[in-house]
Amino acid sequence: MIRNISVGIDIGSKTTRVVMGEFLKGEKNPKIVGVGESETKGMRHGYIVNSLSLVNSLKSALRMAEETSGIKIRRAFIALGGTTLRGEMSGGTCVISKADGEVTSLDVNKVLQDCEDNLNLNNKKVVQVSPVNFRLDGKEVLGRLEGMYGMKLEAKAIFVTYSVQHLEDLLEVIAEAGVKAIDIIASPIAISHIVLSEKQKIVGVALVAIGDQTTSLSVFENGLLISIKTFSIGSSDITNDIALGLKIPLEQAERFKKGEIEETHHHKKLKEIIEARLSDIFELVENHLKKIKRSELLPAGIVFVGGGANTKGLEELSKSVLKLPATIGTTELFSNSKTKLRDSSWFTALGLVIYGKNDNSYSDNSFINLFKDIKNIVKSSVKQLIP
Repeated sequence: MIRNISVGIDIGSKTTRVVMGEFLKGEKNPKIVGVGESETKGMRHGYIVNSLSLVNSLKSALRMAEETSGIKIRRAFIALGGTTLRGEMSGGTCVISKADGEVTSLDVNKVLQDCEDNLNLNNKKVVQVSPVNFRLDGKEVLGRLEGMYGMKLEAKAIFVTYSVQHLEDLLEVIAEAGVKAIDIIASPIAISHIVLSEKQKIVGVALVAIGDQTTSLSVFENGLLISIKTFSIGSSDITNDIALGLKIPLEQAERFKKGEIEETHHHKKLKEIIEARLSDIFELVENHLKKIKRSELLPAGIVFVGGGANTKGLEELSKSVLKLPATIGTTELFSNSKTKLRDSSWFTALGLVIYGKNDNSYSDNSFINLFKDIKNIVKSSVKQLIP
Protein backbone atom coordinates (compact mmCIF):
# COMPACT_ATOMS: atom_id res chain seq x y z
CA MET A 1 0.00 0.00 0.00
CA ILE A 2 1.26 3.46 -0.89
CA ARG A 3 1.57 5.69 2.18
CA ASN A 4 1.83 9.43 1.71
CA ILE A 5 4.68 10.06 4.16
CA SER A 6 6.87 13.13 4.30
CA VAL A 7 10.14 13.34 6.25
CA GLY A 8 11.91 16.50 7.39
CA ILE A 9 15.51 16.62 8.62
CA ASP A 10 16.83 19.67 10.47
CA ILE A 11 20.51 19.52 11.39
CA GLY A 12 20.97 22.38 13.83
CA SER A 13 24.20 23.46 15.48
CA LYS A 14 23.01 22.02 18.81
CA THR A 15 20.38 19.40 17.98
CA THR A 16 19.56 17.24 14.97
CA ARG A 17 15.83 16.61 14.55
CA VAL A 18 13.86 14.25 12.31
CA VAL A 19 10.07 14.32 11.91
CA MET A 20 7.95 11.86 9.90
CA GLY A 21 4.40 12.83 9.03
CA GLU A 22 1.74 10.78 7.27
CA PHE A 23 -0.98 12.54 5.30
CA LEU A 24 -4.21 10.60 5.53
CA LYS A 25 -7.00 10.99 2.99
CA GLY A 26 -9.31 13.84 3.88
CA GLU A 27 -7.03 15.19 6.60
CA LYS A 28 -5.45 18.63 6.25
CA ASN A 29 -2.71 18.18 8.84
CA PRO A 30 -0.26 15.27 9.04
CA LYS A 31 -0.31 12.54 11.61
CA ILE A 32 3.15 12.46 13.18
CA VAL A 33 4.30 8.84 13.03
CA GLY A 34 7.98 9.20 13.87
CA VAL A 35 10.20 11.64 15.78
CA GLY A 36 13.93 11.49 16.45
CA GLU A 37 16.52 13.82 17.92
CA SER A 38 20.17 13.70 18.93
CA GLU A 39 22.89 16.06 20.02
CA THR A 40 24.62 17.54 16.98
CA LYS A 41 28.33 16.89 16.89
CA GLY A 42 30.68 18.10 14.19
CA MET A 43 28.92 21.36 13.25
CA ARG A 44 29.44 25.02 14.19
CA HIS A 45 27.42 28.02 13.03
CA GLY A 46 25.85 25.87 10.30
CA TYR A 47 29.06 24.61 8.72
CA ILE A 48 30.57 21.15 9.14
CA VAL A 49 33.83 20.76 11.03
CA ASN A 50 33.77 16.97 11.44
CA SER A 51 31.78 14.97 8.87
CA LEU A 52 32.05 11.60 10.63
CA SER A 53 30.71 12.99 13.91
CA LEU A 54 27.82 14.68 12.11
CA VAL A 55 26.94 11.51 10.19
CA ASN A 56 26.74 9.63 13.49
CA SER A 57 24.53 12.35 15.00
CA LEU A 58 22.16 12.15 12.03
CA LYS A 59 22.08 8.35 12.08
CA SER A 60 21.16 8.43 15.76
CA ALA A 61 18.21 10.77 15.14
CA LEU A 62 17.11 8.75 12.10
CA ARG A 63 17.25 5.51 14.07
CA MET A 64 15.03 6.97 16.80
CA ALA A 65 12.45 8.15 14.24
CA GLU A 66 12.50 4.77 12.47
CA GLU A 67 12.00 2.90 15.73
CA THR A 68 8.97 4.99 16.69
CA SER A 69 7.40 4.74 13.23
CA GLY A 70 8.45 1.27 12.12
CA ILE A 71 9.35 2.76 8.74
CA LYS A 72 12.79 2.87 7.13
CA ILE A 73 13.70 6.42 6.08
CA ARG A 74 15.00 6.44 2.52
CA ARG A 75 14.21 9.97 1.36
CA ALA A 76 13.71 13.30 3.10
CA PHE A 77 13.46 17.06 2.76
CA ILE A 78 16.52 18.79 4.20
CA ALA A 79 16.66 22.15 6.00
CA LEU A 80 19.40 24.59 5.10
CA GLY A 81 20.63 27.10 7.68
CA GLY A 82 23.80 28.66 9.01
CA THR A 83 25.82 31.82 8.57
CA THR A 84 26.30 31.47 4.80
CA LEU A 85 22.53 31.41 4.15
CA ARG A 86 21.44 34.78 2.79
CA GLY A 87 19.19 36.45 0.26
CA GLU A 88 20.42 38.67 -2.55
CA MET A 89 18.17 40.88 -4.65
CA SER A 90 18.86 41.14 -8.37
CA GLY A 91 17.19 42.64 -11.44
CA GLY A 92 17.10 41.56 -15.07
CA THR A 93 15.52 42.37 -18.43
CA CYS A 94 14.72 40.61 -21.69
CA VAL A 95 13.07 41.35 -25.01
CA ILE A 96 9.86 39.40 -25.68
CA SER A 97 10.78 36.58 -28.06
CA LYS A 98 7.59 36.16 -30.10
CA ALA A 99 7.10 38.47 -33.08
CA ASP A 100 3.57 39.42 -32.01
CA GLY A 101 4.82 40.34 -28.50
CA GLU A 102 2.95 37.63 -26.59
CA VAL A 103 4.66 36.78 -23.31
CA THR A 104 5.44 33.09 -22.85
CA SER A 105 7.02 31.01 -20.09
CA LEU A 106 10.23 31.15 -22.12
CA ASP A 107 10.37 34.93 -21.61
CA VAL A 108 9.80 34.58 -17.86
CA ASN A 109 12.58 32.00 -17.70
CA LYS A 110 14.88 34.29 -19.67
CA VAL A 111 14.34 37.32 -17.44
CA LEU A 112 14.87 35.26 -14.26
CA GLN A 113 18.02 33.82 -15.78
CA ASP A 114 19.22 37.35 -16.51
CA CYS A 115 18.56 38.26 -12.86
CA GLU A 116 20.78 35.36 -11.81
CA ASP A 117 23.46 36.23 -14.37
CA ASN A 118 23.71 39.69 -12.81
CA LEU A 119 24.60 38.22 -9.40
CA ASN A 120 28.12 37.71 -8.10
CA LEU A 121 27.99 34.01 -7.24
CA ASN A 122 31.65 33.52 -6.35
CA ASN A 123 31.76 30.40 -4.10
CA LYS A 124 27.98 30.59 -3.66
CA LYS A 125 25.14 28.44 -4.97
CA VAL A 126 21.57 29.52 -5.62
CA VAL A 127 19.26 27.21 -3.69
CA GLN A 128 15.97 29.07 -4.08
CA VAL A 129 14.65 31.99 -6.08
CA SER A 130 11.54 34.05 -5.38
CA PRO A 131 10.38 36.59 -7.98
CA VAL A 132 9.45 39.85 -6.24
CA ASN A 133 7.93 41.80 -9.13
CA PHE A 134 7.62 41.97 -12.91
CA ARG A 135 7.24 44.97 -15.21
CA LEU A 136 6.07 44.79 -18.82
CA ASP A 137 6.96 47.83 -20.89
CA GLY A 138 7.55 49.76 -17.67
CA LYS A 139 4.24 48.88 -16.00
CA GLU A 140 4.07 46.55 -13.00
CA VAL A 141 2.22 43.30 -13.64
CA LEU A 142 0.32 41.55 -10.86
CA GLY A 143 -0.65 37.94 -11.44
CA ARG A 144 0.05 35.76 -14.46
CA LEU A 145 2.29 37.14 -17.20
CA GLU A 146 1.78 34.51 -19.88
CA GLY A 147 -0.66 35.65 -22.57
CA MET A 148 -0.04 39.38 -22.11
CA TYR A 149 1.54 41.45 -24.88
CA GLY A 150 4.52 43.78 -24.81
CA MET A 151 8.09 44.34 -25.95
CA LYS A 152 10.30 44.46 -22.84
CA LEU A 153 10.05 42.38 -19.67
CA GLU A 154 11.80 43.38 -16.44
CA ALA A 155 12.01 41.46 -13.18
CA LYS A 156 13.33 41.68 -9.64
CA ALA A 157 13.95 38.48 -7.73
CA ILE A 158 15.50 37.45 -4.45
CA PHE A 159 18.00 34.62 -4.69
CA VAL A 160 18.64 32.54 -1.58
CA THR A 161 22.30 31.55 -1.71
CA TYR A 162 24.56 29.27 0.29
CA SER A 163 28.25 28.44 0.35
CA VAL A 164 29.03 25.86 -2.35
CA GLN A 165 31.52 24.08 -0.11
CA HIS A 166 29.16 23.92 2.87
CA LEU A 167 26.29 22.71 0.68
CA GLU A 168 28.41 19.93 -0.83
CA ASP A 169 29.56 18.89 2.66
CA LEU A 170 25.96 18.75 3.90
CA LEU A 171 24.75 16.70 0.94
CA GLU A 172 27.64 14.29 1.47
CA VAL A 173 26.68 13.83 5.14
CA ILE A 174 23.04 13.16 4.17
CA ALA A 175 24.15 10.57 1.61
CA GLU A 176 26.57 8.92 4.06
CA ALA A 177 23.68 8.52 6.51
CA GLY A 178 21.83 6.54 3.83
CA VAL A 179 19.21 9.15 2.94
CA LYS A 180 18.41 10.61 -0.47
CA ALA A 181 17.70 14.36 -0.41
CA ILE A 182 14.45 15.08 -2.26
CA ASP A 183 14.87 18.82 -1.95
CA ILE A 184 16.72 21.36 0.17
CA ILE A 185 14.71 24.19 1.71
CA ALA A 186 15.97 27.28 3.53
CA SER A 187 15.03 26.87 7.20
CA PRO A 188 13.14 30.20 7.51
CA ILE A 189 10.95 29.31 4.52
CA ALA A 190 10.20 25.88 5.99
CA ILE A 191 9.19 27.51 9.28
CA SER A 192 7.02 30.10 7.54
CA HIS A 193 4.78 27.33 6.15
CA ILE A 194 3.43 26.49 9.61
CA VAL A 195 3.96 29.69 11.65
CA LEU A 196 2.99 32.62 9.42
CA SER A 197 -0.50 33.24 8.08
CA GLU A 198 -1.14 34.40 4.55
CA LYS A 199 -2.43 37.70 5.94
CA GLN A 200 0.80 38.30 7.87
CA LYS A 201 2.87 37.60 4.76
CA ILE A 202 0.78 40.00 2.71
CA VAL A 203 0.80 43.03 5.03
CA GLY A 204 4.46 42.59 6.05
CA VAL A 205 6.10 40.48 8.74
CA ALA A 206 9.58 39.54 9.95
CA LEU A 207 10.34 36.00 11.09
CA VAL A 208 13.29 35.84 13.49
CA ALA A 209 14.61 32.35 14.27
CA ILE A 210 17.01 32.38 17.21
CA GLY A 211 18.97 29.14 17.08
CA ASP A 212 21.78 27.94 19.31
CA GLN A 213 24.63 29.62 17.40
CA THR A 214 22.91 31.65 14.67
CA THR A 215 19.91 33.94 14.23
CA SER A 216 18.09 34.24 10.91
CA LEU A 217 15.88 37.11 9.81
CA SER A 218 13.45 36.69 6.93
CA VAL A 219 10.98 39.33 5.78
CA PHE A 220 7.76 38.72 3.86
CA GLU A 221 5.56 41.28 2.08
CA ASN A 222 2.77 41.01 -0.49
CA GLY A 223 2.83 37.28 0.14
CA LEU A 224 6.45 36.97 -0.99
CA LEU A 225 9.85 36.57 0.60
CA ILE A 226 11.71 39.87 0.12
CA SER A 227 14.78 39.43 2.33
CA ILE A 228 16.75 36.84 4.27
CA LYS A 229 19.84 37.30 6.44
CA THR A 230 21.73 35.15 8.96
CA PHE A 231 23.79 36.44 11.90
CA SER A 232 26.56 34.66 13.86
CA ILE A 233 24.88 35.05 17.23
CA GLY A 234 22.46 32.75 19.01
CA SER A 235 20.90 31.67 22.26
CA SER A 236 24.07 29.91 23.45
CA ASP A 237 25.71 33.36 23.63
CA ILE A 238 23.04 34.38 26.16
CA THR A 239 23.65 31.20 28.17
CA ASN A 240 27.42 31.75 28.14
CA ASP A 241 27.02 35.36 29.32
CA ILE A 242 24.78 34.26 32.20
CA ALA A 243 27.25 31.55 33.23
CA LEU A 244 30.14 34.04 33.24
CA GLY A 245 28.20 36.89 34.84
CA LEU A 246 26.67 34.85 37.67
CA LYS A 247 29.57 32.37 38.00
CA ILE A 248 27.26 29.37 37.61
CA PRO A 249 27.39 26.12 35.53
CA LEU A 250 26.08 26.23 31.96
CA GLU A 251 23.19 23.88 32.76
CA GLN A 252 21.99 26.24 35.50
CA ALA A 253 22.52 29.26 33.25
CA GLU A 254 20.28 27.62 30.61
CA ARG A 255 17.48 27.23 33.17
CA PHE A 256 17.91 30.82 34.36
CA LYS A 257 17.68 32.02 30.75
CA LYS A 258 14.23 30.42 30.45
CA GLY A 259 13.05 32.01 33.69
CA GLU A 260 13.53 29.00 35.97
CA ILE A 261 15.15 30.95 38.83
CA GLU A 262 14.52 31.03 42.56
CA GLU A 263 17.50 33.00 43.94
CA THR A 264 16.06 36.49 44.38
CA HIS A 265 19.49 38.18 44.54
CA HIS A 266 20.22 37.06 40.99
CA HIS A 267 17.12 38.54 39.36
CA LYS A 268 18.35 42.07 38.63
CA LYS A 269 21.76 41.03 37.28
CA LEU A 270 20.22 38.20 35.25
CA LYS A 271 17.81 40.64 33.60
CA GLU A 272 20.68 42.99 32.73
CA ILE A 273 22.74 40.18 31.18
CA ILE A 274 19.86 38.84 29.09
CA GLU A 275 18.79 42.30 27.91
CA ALA A 276 22.35 43.19 26.90
CA ARG A 277 22.74 40.15 24.63
CA LEU A 278 19.19 40.36 23.24
CA SER A 279 19.85 44.01 22.45
CA ASP A 280 22.84 42.89 20.35
CA ILE A 281 20.54 40.60 18.36
CA PHE A 282 17.86 43.27 17.99
CA GLU A 283 20.46 45.79 16.80
CA LEU A 284 21.46 43.43 13.97
CA VAL A 285 17.78 42.93 13.08
CA GLU A 286 17.09 46.66 13.16
CA ASN A 287 20.11 47.51 11.01
CA HIS A 288 19.00 45.05 8.34
CA LEU A 289 15.40 46.32 8.42
CA LYS A 290 16.76 49.84 7.91
CA LYS A 291 18.85 48.60 5.00
CA ILE A 292 15.79 47.20 3.23
CA LYS A 293 13.68 50.23 4.30
CA ARG A 294 11.28 48.25 6.52
CA SER A 295 12.26 49.59 9.96
CA GLU A 296 9.06 50.15 12.02
CA LEU A 297 7.05 49.48 8.84
CA LEU A 298 5.88 45.86 9.24
CA PRO A 299 2.21 45.83 10.40
CA ALA A 300 2.34 42.14 11.41
CA GLY A 301 5.49 42.85 13.40
CA ILE A 302 8.11 40.31 14.45
CA VAL A 303 7.44 36.62 15.03
CA PHE A 304 10.11 34.83 17.09
CA VAL A 305 10.83 31.11 16.78
CA GLY A 306 13.68 28.73 17.60
CA GLY A 307 15.06 27.59 20.93
CA GLY A 308 16.10 31.16 21.80
CA ALA A 309 12.48 32.34 21.52
CA ASN A 310 11.96 30.85 25.00
CA THR A 311 14.29 33.45 26.55
CA LYS A 312 12.61 35.32 29.40
CA GLY A 313 11.56 38.89 28.58
CA LEU A 314 12.11 38.54 24.81
CA GLU A 315 8.77 39.93 23.59
CA GLU A 316 8.69 42.97 25.88
CA LEU A 317 12.26 44.01 25.08
CA SER A 318 11.69 43.50 21.35
CA LYS A 319 8.64 45.80 21.35
CA SER A 320 10.65 48.44 23.19
CA VAL A 321 13.73 48.29 20.96
CA LEU A 322 12.31 47.50 17.51
CA LYS A 323 9.08 49.50 17.89
CA LEU A 324 7.05 46.72 16.28
CA PRO A 325 4.46 44.19 17.51
CA ALA A 326 6.21 41.05 18.77
CA THR A 327 4.90 37.53 19.35
CA ILE A 328 6.29 34.05 19.94
CA GLY A 329 5.52 31.86 16.93
CA THR A 330 3.06 29.00 17.36
CA THR A 331 1.51 26.39 15.09
CA GLU A 332 -2.07 25.12 14.94
CA LEU A 333 -0.84 21.63 14.06
CA PHE A 334 -0.78 20.56 17.71
CA SER A 335 -3.07 23.09 19.38
CA ASN A 336 -4.98 20.37 21.21
CA SER A 337 -2.04 18.28 22.41
CA LYS A 338 0.90 18.61 24.77
CA THR A 339 3.51 17.10 22.44
CA LYS A 340 7.05 18.45 22.58
CA LEU A 341 6.65 19.38 18.92
CA ARG A 342 4.79 22.50 20.09
CA ASP A 343 8.22 23.89 21.02
CA SER A 344 9.33 26.15 18.17
CA SER A 345 12.75 24.49 18.00
CA TRP A 346 10.91 21.70 16.12
CA PHE A 347 9.22 24.02 13.63
CA THR A 348 11.85 23.72 10.90
CA ALA A 349 11.52 19.94 10.64
CA LEU A 350 7.72 20.21 10.89
CA GLY A 351 7.67 22.85 8.15
CA LEU A 352 9.60 20.49 5.88
CA VAL A 353 6.98 17.78 6.45
CA ILE A 354 4.20 20.20 5.43
CA TYR A 355 6.22 21.36 2.42
CA GLY A 356 6.49 17.79 1.19
CA LYS A 357 2.78 17.01 1.57
CA ASN A 358 2.15 15.90 -2.00
CA ASP A 359 5.72 15.28 -3.08
CA ASN A 360 6.86 12.22 -1.19
CA SER A 361 5.09 8.86 -0.92
CA TYR A 362 6.76 5.73 0.34
CA SER A 363 6.00 3.48 -2.60
CA ASP A 364 8.63 1.73 -4.66
CA ASN A 365 7.16 3.31 -7.80
CA SER A 366 7.48 6.90 -6.65
CA PHE A 367 10.29 9.00 -8.07
CA ILE A 368 11.06 12.67 -7.63
CA ASN A 369 13.75 14.43 -9.62
CA LEU A 370 16.24 15.93 -7.16
CA PHE A 371 17.91 18.24 -9.65
CA LYS A 372 15.89 21.12 -11.04
CA ASP A 373 16.96 23.57 -13.70
CA ILE A 374 16.06 27.25 -13.34
CA LYS A 375 15.11 27.38 -17.03
CA ASN A 376 12.19 25.02 -16.39
CA ILE A 377 10.84 26.87 -13.36
CA VAL A 378 8.07 29.44 -13.58
CA LYS A 379 4.77 28.27 -12.14
CA SER A 380 4.99 29.28 -8.47
CA SER A 381 6.24 32.38 -6.70
CA VAL A 382 8.86 30.47 -4.76
CA LYS A 383 10.92 28.03 -6.82
CA GLN A 384 13.27 25.37 -5.51
CA LEU A 385 16.67 24.93 -7.10
CA ILE A 386 19.02 22.10 -6.20
CA PRO A 387 22.71 22.00 -7.24
